[in-house]
Amino acid sequence: MKGASMNKAPLSEAPEKKGSMSVNSAKENPRKESPREDAFLGIDVGSISTKGVVTNAHNDILCSEYIWTEGDPIGAVKRLLRSLEARFDAERYRIVATGATGSARKLVGSIVGATIVKNEITAHAVGTISKHPEVRTILEIGGQDSKIILIENGVAVDYAMNTLCAAGTGAFLSSQARRLGIEVEEIGDYALRSKHPTPIAARCTVFAESDLVHKIQMGHPREDIIAGVCQAVAANYLNNVGKGKKIAGPIVFQGGVSKNRGVVAAFERALDQPIIVDEIGHLMGALGMAILARRAEARSPFDFRIEDMEFHTREVSCGRCTNNCEIICVYRDNKLIDSWGNRCERGQLRHEAS
Repeated sequence: MKGASMNKAPLSEAPEKKGSMSVNSAKENPRKESPREDAFLGIDVGSISTKGVVTNAHNDILCSEYIWTEGDPIGAVKRLLRSLEARFDAERYRIVATGATGSARKLVGSIVGATIVKNEITAHAVGTISKHPEVRTILEIGGQDSKIILIENGVAVDYAMNTLCAAGTGAFLSSQARRLGIEVEEIGDYALRSKHPTPIAARCTVFAESDLVHKIQMGHPREDIIAGVCQAVAANYLNNVGKGKKIAGPIVFQGGVSKNRGVVAAFERALDQPIIVDEIGHLMGALGMAILARRAEARSPFDFRIEDMEFHTREVSCGRCTNNCEIICVYRDNKLIDSWGNRCERGQLRHEAS
């Protein structure tokens, strides 16, 4: 009957008779080891810090690291990978795709053989949205630059960056902390003790430092001056990076400066809105790249052994046309592996001998 045939299980799924498997057949079909799960590596190399995150297929962080770049992005990446490898479960996972972002993303992408390279705006937006799906505004302040990203329906629709003035960055806070004789980590505690923050000029680093020295000489209490510095950071950011932007909540504040409670409080007063500070906010760019690497189709097994390879860069002046491009060449063990900076095909050095 037609109906009866539909209820029959396929031959391969038919139940076996009890005791039908012999001892010999069991030996011939030993239990196979479970295949390793896919993992994804995201790296964010900036001028001040270098971050790395390894995630699984569900965007869960398996291991992460945050170190100082110290003016050596190649060395920083090697140290980063060495630290990640020590905590990576290679018996359970295998890294199948890698993403790179940050100011040194092209260089790092070449070194690690990244399957995807993206700008910081995209990386930070993707990472933040994965943790805070309702976010509308991302405030990010790093060591030497800052940015704002506006989100609508889970998509970045506008952004702005400030890389010219350091008055609203971590470098500015560090220099003022040294001037005041305290550790930069103490700024937040001092600022929150202030009842009457001292106004500090926020237009640029030079004016801010000059005004701060003047207020010190006038005898303003240290905690009031520090609170004023935090307010100056927030004001500088909003008057420059955030100028003309509609800052709507929920607002997520990230980057190294987001760990400063004094600056967080200053933003909350200025915007009259609560500010969300994620405990892994400093890793959002790297997390975003791990997620983007997972989403992309490209796959390339990652090998931690690049830690032992020698890399160096060299600038080459093309001179083959009037553009006279300055081309950056990357070498691995003295072999050219990548180059960029050319504005026409005459400057293509990728496949040429060094």
